[in-house]
Amino acid sequence: MEKLLNNEKWKKQNLIFIAAAILCLSPLISSPIALLLGFTLAMLGLVPKQINMNLLTKKLLAYSIIGLGFGINLDQAITASKEAFGLIVLSLLSTLIIGWLLTKRLGINSKTGYLISSGTAICGGSAIAAVAPAINASKDQTSIALATVFLLNSVALFLFPFIGHLLSMTQHAFGVWCAIAIHDTSSVVGAASAYGDQSLLIATTLKLARALWIIPVAFISALLFKGDNKKITIPSFILFYCLSILVAYYLPQFSSLYEIFFSVSKRFLVLSLFLIGAAISFNKIKSAGAKPMVLGVLLWIITATGSLAYIQLIM
Repeated sequence: MEKLLNNEKWKKQNLIFIAAAILCLSPLISSPIALLLGFTLAMLGLVPKQINMNLLTKKLLAYSIIGLGFGINLDQAITASKEAFGLIVLSLLSTLIIGWLLTKRLGINSKTGYLISSGTAICGGSAIAAVAPAINASKDQTSIALATVFLLNSVALFLFPFIGHLLSMTQHAFGVWCAIAIHDTSSVVGAASAYGDQSLLIATTLKLARALWIIPVAFISALLFKGDNKKITIPSFILFYCLSILVAYYLPQFSSLYEIFFSVSKRFLVLSLFLIGAAISFNKIKSAGAKPMVLGVLLWIITATGSLAYIQLIM
C-alpha cells in the first residue's frame, strides 16, 4: 500500500512539473515568471529527482543561444555599433572592471560576480546563459546571477519611463539609454515602447549591437577562467551562434524560416530558465546571502547613471 501511494505521489509530481514546463513554452510565461515558477516547484518538492537537470539545462541553453542568432540583423547591429561604439565599449569595459573590483571587495564567488557583471554589461539573461558554460559556472552560480538580473529587469520596466519623462529626455536619448542600461531585451522593448515608437526602434536596434558582444566576451571569459588548463575550451555553441548570424545574413531568402527558429529559441530560453529555477533551493539562496544582489544593484546604478550622463552631455 505504501509503495502504491509513493508511486501515485511520484506520478503527480511528474505531471505537475511537465505541465509547468509545457506552459513555459507558451507566450503566457515570461523569463522572470519562468524562473520563479521553477523555484516555486523546487520549494514545494515537485521537481522529479530522476531528471538530470544540469545536463538538460546546459543543452537547452546552448540550442537556445544558437537559435537566437537567427534573429540578429547583422547590418542593423553593425550600423548601431558604429553610431554608439564609444558608449557601448566604455559601458561594457567599465562594467566588467568595476564588477570585478566589487566582487573582490564584497567577497563574492568570482564566477557568480563575473556572471552578474556580464549580464549587466551585455544583455542580461542571454549573456549569462552564454558566458556560464564558457567559464564552467555551476548551476547554483548561474541561478543566483539570473535571479539578480531578472529582479532588476522588472524594476527597470517601470522606473526608466518615469525617469525619462521626469528629465524630459528625447525619444532618441531615451532609446539609447534603455539599450545600454537595461539588461534583458524584453525589458528594453517594454520600457522603450512605453516611451514612444522612435524610442522603441532605436532601443531595439542598439540592443542588437550589444548582443553581438556576447561572442568576444565568451571567448575572453574562457581565457580568463581556464584555470590550470593549458588548453582554452570555447563552447561549440558560440561558434554555431556566429554561424547562425552569418547564415541569416547571407541567405535572406529563408527569412520566414529564421523567424520561426528565433521564436522557438526564445521559448526554449524561457524553458531553460524554468529548469534553472527548479534547481534552486532556499538553502542555496541563503548560503549566497545578500551580496550578489548588492553587487547587481551597485553595478546597475553605476551603469545607468554613467550612461545617462554620457548621453545627456555628449550625444
